[in-house]
Amino acid sequence: MGFTSRELLEYLANCFSGGTWPWGNVAGLLFIIGEWGLLQKSGLKGWWALIPSAREYQLARCAGREPEGRILSMAEFGRILTNGAMYIARNQGGIVASVFLVAEITLEIVVFLYRIQVFSGLIEGYGTGRRWMWLWVLHITRWIPALIWGWKKKYLPEWQVEDLRREMLVRASSGSTTVLDQGLTVNLKERSTRDFFQKKILLWDIHMVIPQGHMVLLLGGSGAGKTTLVNAINGYEKANAEIMLNGSNMYTQYKHMQYETGFVPQQELVRNKDTVYYTLMDAAKLRLPKDVPGDARRKRVEEVMEIFGLTAVRNRLVQKLSGGQKKRLSIAMELISNPSLFILDEPDSGLDGVMARELMQQLRKTADTGKIVIVITHTPDRVIEFFDDVIVLAKDSARTGRLAFYGSIREAREFFGCEKMEEIVKLVNRPEEGGAGMADAFIAKYKEVQHA
Repeated sequence: MGFTSRELLEYLANCFSGGTWPWGNVAGLLFIIGEWGLLQKSGLKGWWALIPSAREYQLARCAGREPEGRILSMAEFGRILTNGAMYIARNQGGIVASVFLVAEITLEIVVFLYRIQVFSGLIEGYGTGRRWMWLWVLHITRWIPALIWGWKKKYLPEWQVEDLRREMLVRASSGSTTVLDQGLTVNLKERSTRDFFQKKILLWDIHMVIPQGHMVLLLGGSGAGKTTLVNAINGYEKANAEIMLNGSNMYTQYKHMQYETGFVPQQELVRNKDTVYYTLMDAAKLRLPKDVPGDARRKRVEEVMEIFGLTAVRNRLVQKLSGGQKKRLSIAMELISNPSLFILDEPDSGLDGVMARELMQQLRKTADTGKIVIVITHTPDRVIEFFDDVIVLAKDSARTGRLAFYGSIREAREFFGCEKMEEIVKLVNRPEEGGAGMADAFIAKYKEVQHA
């Protein structure tokens, strides 16, 4: 069941070089040397070439194939583990060895297919002929192009991994917008996370002020950072930012400010077995300060039911409500605390046009009482007349959420040159998402407008 020192050495060498003893490891080590040079030419640390699994991801970044690199890296890590398990189980035979063998073969196929995509990206990045692919795909020959491209001066990549980030930093403003005593002020420098061996910036350089009484549409394609932005604004996920609501800091005064913000997620968080009235009473106990008397709570529940047309169904079970009534109930639960800022994530999802308009009318009335209402919706054009302003988020070339526009609906139509809001989303979406891929152009244009 055990294995010899030579076999252990062979396994460790396989982990680092990806080859088979003896010549495969020599080819693998030569490839590592070449990869070191490739990484350095693309602006990354060469020592990543020494780390199994991680080096595949970093090479994919050099090739402009970061998503594929994630899968390749995980598959390579699984292949290393499976290969090690095979050494342990090789003398057992039977079903255990068979399972590991199937797993290893499957992972080898995945690694091979995704390496082809990465190598294809390298060929494009270095502007060489497709004939190089024949050398790249075979383990015993891929060290040749790696060494040549990595260390010969005449071979240079057309772009570096960090080029787009540096360009973004140059374009980004270093200032901030003026803080309003009344209204919402957002000065967000960065919202980032650690993801797959590197710092990943989700949002960057977003500055805006929203006056009281405004109902604002938040637009952006999938992954543009809409939910991340609203989570940063309401303090649920703190960013490197200063978020001020009516002169108070959302982060440093969060315990107090949680009563000043209401957030309605896309999912309905209500218990079907409760009545409308008791659902709202429970919400009042949770969302109103503990020192609020019981009579005041009941009075507030009555007011909110009247505002959202729920008085007639106050004793009805939640499970018996229509889709529109459930949406209104979800919103009423958040409105109990009478927040100054109201954020809703797709409140009209699953509603027909008539019900969606009725819901937006209620939100418009809420904004008209002096509150700020921010709405995310994927069907904005059917209710656009209820909104004052629009925020457009877009992913730039570095796939970071950026502010492509903030202003009135009329200004947005002039800025983007189209009438419908859904057309704006198509303009800033990437080509693979069915868009025109003009995010960078509009981000830069908006910066020019801001600084004019």
